[in-house]
Amino acid sequence: MAIRRILTVDNAADLATLKKISTPVEAVTDELRALMDDMLETMYDAPGIGLAAVQVGEPVRVIVMDLAREGEDKAPRYFVNPEILASSEDLQGYEEGCLSVPEYYDEVERPSKVTLRYMNYQGETVVEEAEGLFAVCIQHEMDHLEGVLFIDHLSRLRRDRAMAKVKKARRAA
Repeated sequence: MAIRRILTVDNAADLATLKKISTPVEAVTDELRALMDDMLETMYDAPGIGLAAVQVGEPVRVIVMDLAREGEDKAPRYFVNPEILASSEDLQGYEEGCLSVPEYYDEVERPSKVTLRYMNYQGETVVEEAEGLFAVCIQHEMDHLEGVLFIDHLSRLRRDRAMAKVKKARRAA
């Protein structure tokens, strides 16, 4: 396993990659599992709770996630070719952040529940309902697969403010 560099919005080449629509995966192979293992290690190191493959420069439809709280045992999750089958009409606001938009957080409204289908680490198809933080996180990460960042859900003013804050933080680092 290896820690990979996380692409960030303040780098033009990174941003171009982050805006790519990720391609579906044919099958869960050992090579894909190695990518997922690297992604998980990268996410833990960052630290974060979710990471899409495109964020480490691999525009394929793969997500890793771990919503375990500090002090709890790790609970890694793997989502290959995830798709939302249904979503609730009721929305919930949640303050989101993103490893590709470092040091910036803002509230985004998303459906409070979604039903999704994906392949897991073993390549088995799973259908599952997500709500709460799980629903927020899976929708956030699935946006990455479409080339959408959480700041794209914000007003232009707030998005510009986010970009300025990220660039300022990078210069100060």
